Amino acid sequence: MNRMTYHINYAYTCHTGKVRLNNEDNFWCCGRLLPADNQGIEEIRAGVRLRESLPVLAVFDGMGGESQGEMAAWLAADTLSRFFKENKGILRKEPGRFLAEACRDMNQAVCSYGREQRIFAMGTTAAMIAFGKKKTAICNLGDSRIYKLSGEKFSQISNDHVLKSYMFGKAPLTQFLGVEETEMELEPAIETFPYVEGERYLLCSDGVTDMLTDSEIEEIMKMDMPVEDNVRLLRDKVLEKGARDNTTIIMCEVKPDRRPLRTWLRQKENK
Repeated sequence: MNRMTYHINYAYTCHTGKVRLNNEDNFWCCGRLLPADNQGIEEIRAGVRLRESLPVLAVFDGMGGESQGEMAAWLAADTLSRFFKENKGILRKEPGRFLAEACRDMNQAVCSYGREQRIFAMGTTAAMIAFGKKKTAICNLGDSRIYKLSGEKFSQISNDHVLKSYMFGKAPLTQFLGVEETEMELEPAIETFPYVEGERYLLCSDGVTDMLTDSEIEEIMKMDMPVEDNVRLLRDKVLEKGARDNTTIIMCEVKPDRRPLRTWLRQKENK
């Protein structure tokens, strides 16, 4: 019997950039992440996942200087990995709740490490997308962004958690992973959407948005090509403009599939 289902095409990269000596970014893409001490990846990696496998994609941009930023980003990615394995039931039915609870676990992991190591200035942003059985959910903390392309409509669907009235330099974050909840309530921005054929989502650290305008991002997202080629163009444009910060890019696309479900049981990832 034929059943229509959806699959998610995705591609990602994580580049140290041209100025920074170390990489404080990390990600979680369907089980893939980088070690805490890393120099990013040079290539574009791509894969495809059936909706029924409940894909989750996330970008983390660590803060704190020295090795603290990359440790915070890794802790978030590693905690998300374990949380995913233990909470697929929640993800299947309530992807928004899954992301909210994942944020609490990730925040506790970063805070606990900071207390144990007597580090009081480490944290990480988070931008995540989770595909449940019937709906898609997005979530962010900090200034790592999520963009959506639906038909010809392009929009930022994440909230920038930054101090609006700040006048000098880069504005401090008002929300991030790594803050004790006795000091500030964790309030991730979460939205849910139905599955829509052809919709594209972009998750990225501020290494992208500090270099490219929304118009430049929109132009590349609208190019009709496989998502790995869109990611390559975005990365190359950032590098062309100087890449002053670490740059992590994840792009995914919702595609319908009307072939028998069993033909998608063997899933691949190109490394």
